[in-house]
Amino acid sequence: MTEKSESFSIKNWSQDDQPREKLRDKGKSTLSDAELVAIILGSGSRNESAVALSKRILASVDHNLNELGKLSLKQLMQFKGIGEAKAISIAAVMELGRRRRGEDAVEKNKITSSASVFEIMQPLLGELPHEEFWILYLNNSNRIITKNQLSKGGITGTLVDIRLVLKTALEVGAVGLILVHNHPSGTLKPSEADKNLTQKLKIAAQSLDIKVLDHLIITEKAYFSFADESVL
Repeated sequence: MTEKSESFSIKNWSQDDQPREKLRDKGKSTLSDAELVAIILGSGSRNESAVALSKRILASVDHNLNELGKLSLKQLMQFKGIGEAKAISIAAVMELGRRRRGEDAVEKNKITSSASVFEIMQPLLGELPHEEFWILYLNNSNRIITKNQLSKGGITGTLVDIRLVLKTALEVGAVGLILVHNHPSGTLKPSEADKNLTQKLKIAAQSLDIKVLDHLIITEKAYFSFADESVL
């Protein structure tokens, strides 16, 4: 086999270009995103190294790892050198990263600000193509007792059953509620329906000595807090 036709496997690279050895010898923080993706791939194609292939894939999503995580297997396989197995490996690692962020946030489940709600809920809602409505049920220490998906709808909206929200609050002994839903469109401006629903829940909960503490609208990178903006 000639040098030109050899696969650009990581084991055939020069010492300085081997990301696995670099991670082992210098630590994982020293690797670029492309080098980390190259380790996942293991090898490139006959004419392209894994790092070069990784750089090409990352460039297609403007080097945004969140966007990379959204690519489907079919989209990943459009890149020359990415077969089904490599596409699945990338998708699996991206999903593990998303779950890790969610679990890290849940461990810090005391709500101290709207930002802490965003950290907990963004991994669940931020990248969805459809709208979902969730309720966080809090105890008197502002710790989350439970969080429930109340409804799931199309990108045009979702339905919320106020009676079900309050029934669950009584069952779990919640004294505070935080409403959370996402806007797949990316807009952070609350609609009139959002405002009306918030007021209906607030008034209904007050009769049971339960407070609606906030309502967050979440997008991929930002959020709108009714409490912070004094529209609660």
